[in-house]
This record gives sequence, structure tokens and C-alpha cells, in this order.
Amino acid sequence: MDAGKGGNGPGSEARQGQTVPPEAWEQVDMREALSVRDVSAVYRLLRKHGISQRQIAAMTGQSQSEVSEILKGRQVMAYDVLTRIADGLGVQRGYMGLAYDEATAIRVVGSVGGQQAEEDESVKRRRFLAHAAQVTMGAAVFGAESGTWAAGPARTPAPGRIGMTDVRQVEAATRALRALDYQYGGGFCRDAVVAQLSWGQQMLEATGADPVKTRLYTALADLHSLAGWTSFDTGLLDSARGHFANALDLAKQGENHPLVANVLYRMGRVYLHQDAANDALKLFQLGQIAAQESGSELAVAVLCANEAWAYAMMGNEEQAVKLLGRSKDKFERANLAEAESFFKFFTETDVYAMVGTVHTVLAQKNAEHTKYAIPALTRAVDSYDDGMARSKAFMLSALATNHLLEGDIDHGAKVGGKAVDCAESLKSERVKDRMRPLREEAERRSNNPDARDLAGRLHDFYAA
Repeated sequence: MDAGKGGNGPGSEARQGQTVPPEAWEQVDMREALSVRDVSAVYRLLRKHGISQRQIAAMTGQSQSEVSEILKGRQVMAYDVLTRIADGLGVQRGYMGLAYDEATAIRVVGSVGGQQAEEDESVKRRRFLAHAAQVTMGAAVFGAESGTWAAGPARTPAPGRIGMTDVRQVEAATRALRALDYQYGGGFCRDAVVAQLSWGQQMLEATGADPVKTRLYTALADLHSLAGWTSFDTGLLDSARGHFANALDLAKQGENHPLVANVLYRMGRVYLHQDAANDALKLFQLGQIAAQESGSELAVAVLCANEAWAYAMMGNEEQAVKLLGRSKDKFERANLAEAESFFKFFTETDVYAMVGTVHTVLAQKNAEHTKYAIPALTRAVDSYDDGMARSKAFMLSALATNHLLEGDIDHGAKVGGKAVDCAESLKSERVKDRMRPLREEAERRSNNPDARDLAGRLHDFYAA
């Protein structure tokens, strides 16, 4: 039939043909796919409902080849594409965590202005320490109560009543987005995290059974923590601080001590990144209190390892080595199978990574520590897979730095090149900052052609 006469153009089939049955969006498998924005799974489920590839293309404004690629597994992460798909298919944006507008962005992202924007960074750190102490210990140990951290998000349509299925969808979305953060960096998925948070936050206003609400507090605390971590990874430190403060409050409401400990560990890492090791140490120590209250040996292991890092940055070699030993001891005692999910990320590989990281810091003042750093870092690098690309970039950079410090310039330059290769695939400001010691050591040895080439590659990487 002639396209001009029979109406078989790309938009006509959608007009003439069927639309998606409303009940399709309420099925468990469909809601699960929507909650984690698995567009490939959504399209496959639509095909089972008799919606053709051409109809999907017409409704979403995509070409049939695009739809075909998505059906084969291609991921869709761009916010504007996701909203176009949701609107075109007639699915509620909230089902995909896309209930988001500019007003929500300002509030949920934690943009700051006025007094907080004018504060010196050290004052902001002290305010957060005061808040953390109050949440953890019930008393403002380091100063007055810090007040409200962020205004409530703009109102968007949300369920009037929630059940465990709704909470599990928040948890599933958080897991999926965290995996993307590990593999590609916070810059790849932060907007999606914030959009998901803008939807999930509204669920606090819904009614639900007490166990549901308690689990919701924990789920949203974890999502705020991820928003804080991805903000940190993209260099948005004020936003990170606001999200972590909200995460602390919600974790406390959910009576989840391991999550409180996890949030304090993550915020301490922000302060380590700012070279504020003393303030970071205080947060790690508060986190250790929460970890001990939880009874989790694994949580204590994580906090001790990070305390060791802080002491190393402060030049206290004795305490750094002592805390590393305690961390390894706690890890060996931990029941990994029954450990809280918030610390299951910390595996034997991460123990080696922390040992290598702490000795790398110490090696920059005393090159004798390279003999401890290099084997640990090598073990960590060999164990990280592609799903942990950012961590692998960190370890490769530290390993290369140690080889340069040890005088093995040829091998150091080779490993440094691998670090740059890995870093180039990431959207992470933090990777650039963590690679600065490597750049400095390469530039110091620029009379060596291999070191000079590495310094040139790093210069290009930073320029890009």
C-alpha cells in the first residue's frame, strides 16, 4: 500500500493501532523494570502485550533501529530520552523516578545560597561534625545543633499509601544506580540519582504500615547517601554534605546503625579528599561508635582502615599501621555471609586496596613503605573487574606512583599509562584529584623519556 494514501508513515500506526493497556504498567515485572529504568526489559514486556517495534518507535519518537538496539540490551540513561519514552508510552513518570522539575532540582540536589554559601569551608566541616555527633550520640559534641540542611522537595504526584513493593523498588533503583557509579563514575548517573530521589522523597508523606515506613527511612537514607557520593565524585561538595546530612537523619529514624556508620565513613572520605584529615578522623571515630553499636565486625574494619588513612595523612605512621592491623583483624573475624548490606562492598580486595593506599601516603614521606604498598596494590588491581573501573583507576595510579618512588621508572610509566587508560573511561572529578601524586612524580622525573611521556599523557588527560 502507498504510504501517502494508506497512512503507514511512522506516526500513523500508533494513531491507528493499539495503545498500551493501562493494566500493563501495574504488573509486578513491569513495575520492577520501570523502577530501575531497564528500558530494554520494558520494551520486551510491551512486545508480549502485542505492541510492535514500529509502534514503540512511533510512540517514543525513536527510529526502529534504536528500538531494536534497546531490545538487544542497549542501556538508556539520558534523562531527556527517558522522559520522552515515559511520556510517549503513557507511563507515569513517577514509576521511573522521573517526577522532577527545576524547583525540585534546586531543593533535592541541595544547592546552597545565602549564609551557607558564604561560610568558609572549615566552618561547614565543623557544622557537619556537630550534626553528625548529635545524630550518632544524641548530643552536640563539637558545637551547636546545625539546623535544617535542605528544604523539602517540591510536591509531585506520589502514592497515597505505600507497601513493601514500593520500598523494594526504591532499593532496586539504588542498587542499579550504584553499580553505574562504580563502573562509570558519578558524573554518568548523578542526575538519575537525584531524579529518583525526588520521587522517593515524596513517599515519606504517604501512609503505610510501621514496618514499611521504617524500611522506607533506610531505603531513602541509602539513596541520599548515593546522591551524596555521586555529588562528591563530581566535585559538588556542598550538595554532597547536604545529602549525607539527610541520609544520617533518615538512617537514625530507621534505627539503622550500620547505615549511620556507612554515611559517616563516606563523609569522612570527602574530608580526606579535602586534606582535612583531622576532621575526617573525627567522623570515622563517630562512625566506629555506630559500627560497634551495630555489632558488625565488618563495619568496624572499614572504619579502622579509613582511620589509618587519616593518621597516615597526618604523618602519624605508628597509629596508621596500628589501625591497619586492627582493620585486618576485624575483617578476618567478620561473618561476611551475614554482614549488613551497607558494608558488603568491603571485600578482601578492598582490604588490600586500603593497605596499599595507606602505605602509599606514608611512602611519599618515607619510600621504605613502597615495599608494603606495591604487593597490596598489585593484588587489588588484579582482583578488580570492569564493574569497579573507578577503584581500579585509583589503585593503578597509586601503584604507578610507588614504582616511580622506588626508582622503577620504566615499569611505573607502563602502569601509569594503564591508569590513564582506565581513568579516561570515567566521568569522575575525584579520579583526577587522586592521580595528582602520579602526575607530580612523573614530572619530577621528566629527564627520563618514559616518565616524560607519562607526564605528557597526564597533562592531556587533565586538559581534556
